[in-house]
Amino acid sequence: VQLQASGGGLVQPGGSLRLSCEFPVRVFSKYVMGWFRQAPGKEREFVAVISWTGGAKEYADSVKGRFTISRDNANNTMYLQMNSLRPEDTAVYYCAARAGSPGALKGGQVDHWGQGTQVTVSS
Repeated sequence: VQLQASGGGLVQPGGSLRLSCEFPVRVFSKYVMGWFRQAPGKEREFVAVISWTGGAKEYADSVKGRFTISRDNANNTMYLQMNSLRPEDTAVYYCAARAGSPGALKGGQVDHWGQGTQVTVSS
């Protein structure tokens, strides 16, 4: 079963985008979900993680106050609302899932990866 990420695109600095990630599993709510990104020439990095029910969330310092992670367990979907986008946010964004703790996913211990969606912030 693969995660399906969508919603990327080209946006001007200061603009907004909302990424979506569908995970068609039988029990979506047993998975911790998160987002990572990889910019050209750089390693993949953690962006945000959300717990099974959505009650706990963590963010990378670089996106705190600008990005919001959320999930809809009834529709097997996770979101990343990205506001006040900067050129340095340009990257391929990947969604990820783990049947375990948020801390483990944040550290890169991922059971399932999505295919990635390109976000480009440029004027």
